[in-house]
Amino acid sequence: MLMLFVCLVLGALVARYARPPAGMVASLNWWVLNVALPALVLELIPRVTFDPQLWFLVAAMWLTFGGAWLLFGVLGARLGWSRQRIGALILVCGLGNTGFMGYPLLQALRGKEGLALAIVADQLGTFMILASAGIVVASLYAGAVASPRLIARRVVLFPPFIALVLGAIAGQCGGWPPLLDGVFSPIGATMTPLALFSVGMQFKLRGGQGQWLAASMGLGWKLLLAPLLCLALGVATGIGGLVLAVGVLQAAMAPMVSAAILADEYGLDPELANTVLGVGILISLLTVPLANLWLAT
Repeated sequence: MLMLFVCLVLGALVARYARPPAGMVASLNWWVLNVALPALVLELIPRVTFDPQLWFLVAAMWLTFGGAWLLFGVLGARLGWSRQRIGALILVCGLGNTGFMGYPLLQALRGKEGLALAIVADQLGTFMILASAGIVVASLYAGAVASPRLIARRVVLFPPFIALVLGAIAGQCGGWPPLLDGVFSPIGATMTPLALFSVGMQFKLRGGQGQWLAASMGLGWKLLLAPLLCLALGVATGIGGLVLAVGVLQAAMAPMVSAAILADEYGLDPELANTVLGVGILISLLTVPLANLWLAT
């Protein structure tokens, strides 16, 4: 947990005072997404024992996103919010930071077994939503058209998704040879510090007039109501143990950095999206460990 905090703070300090090279954040994110994360997926996924309860990890992510879409679609219309504001809240409060923050937090709180399950929730849940329903929401609320071909291409060609498929195949075949495991492990270990350093560099805390009410409602859903609903779903369907804990904790993660970037690209109230992102990261560093303690009792 100390490393998580240090990396976040160091990233924020470097961005503000050290004059980092232009494009540094993009370069770090490229390494994390295209090299470190696939290596980590290739290392851990073959060790996951696939059982019927794993559906809950994916369902919890869809419940979080679908609930945000329903809630802010109805609430935003009644409060007279613009379509851009509604779309921004659906994206940043429906999609959690289940990768960059979820992986290191769950590794710290639940060990490597929890991290392996976190990858399943992120890759088969959050990423699939971002690359499919996320693109649809961004397009609808920005007045654009989502191409099914573009959605399918983004999913199939995403390096961590390819690694997920290869890792699952390797797991069915008995796992990787020890020599390959020795390669994947140190490369994958670079993901946590670099991902959090990158999040720290992108950290922004600002809010314009009329944004704090929307931000508060959005974070109330993302950090409290959504994980409680996921917990209720898990208990009602007989899910327990580590699978239940990881699903609920991933639902409770801070808003996703990539969702804020997507909102910015589509012109969906980027100032609000970045405010929700920054405040959510800060609050989740307290609420996620507290939720973990509660689940452990």
